[in-house]
Amino acid sequence: MNRLAVFDCDGTLVDSQASIVRAMAETFEAHGLAAPGRPAIRAIIGLSLPETMRALVPQADIALHGSLVERYRLTFQRHRAEGMVEEPLFDGLAEALERLEAEGWLLGVATGKSDRGLRLCLERHGIHARFVTLQTADRHPSKPHPAMLDAAMAEAGAAAATSVMIGDTSFDMMMARAAGTAALGVGWGYHAPEELRDAGAEAVVQDAAALLAWIDMRAQALSSRA
Repeated sequence: MNRLAVFDCDGTLVDSQASIVRAMAETFEAHGLAAPGRPAIRAIIGLSLPETMRALVPQADIALHGSLVERYRLTFQRHRAEGMVEEPLFDGLAEALERLEAEGWLLGVATGKSDRGLRLCLERHGIHARFVTLQTADRHPSKPHPAMLDAAMAEAGAAAATSVMIGDTSFDMMMARAAGTAALGVGWGYHAPEELRDAGAEAVVQDAAALLAWIDMRAQALSSRA
């Protein structure tokens, strides 16, 4: 079976927090609602938009949730068109992806972003072609449901035993556990390391070098079992 490393996007590959907070504030203000604070928004980054709005405004009805989702999508798209969206790659990630690919790992993404948003983000950084499988909330239930990882493994010809989910939120770790893959947390994103460990992370790394070291150990363990 192929070895597969699946990355979350927001908070793992790129730092999109400022852009998400800005679009969320504008969306809520357009509906006459108080904008959620940054901590509340950080806590739900990674969920699908419908799940996000249900978490942020649990007392709202279905119609309001739907309106918030659509307004957020349109707002984020407008911000991107106006050059307001900032999604820088975290330090060392471009080089880490290059090395993993060179060492025979297939690469994938599982994200709460839309297909369009993910494509534009990856193309902007010139890394779109590195990924053999891209799974988004457009086609799957929200994390932590394992559907995205199940589809990624099927597309890549990988098994749960030869796959690892890499992410910055508890939703990523719970999804990995539900799919039966390894779960590696990154400490540079939006959930605290203790949250990641409580959700099932086997380890939490603090930089790209540590990420590569952990995956090297994982590869050695897989080779010893072969």
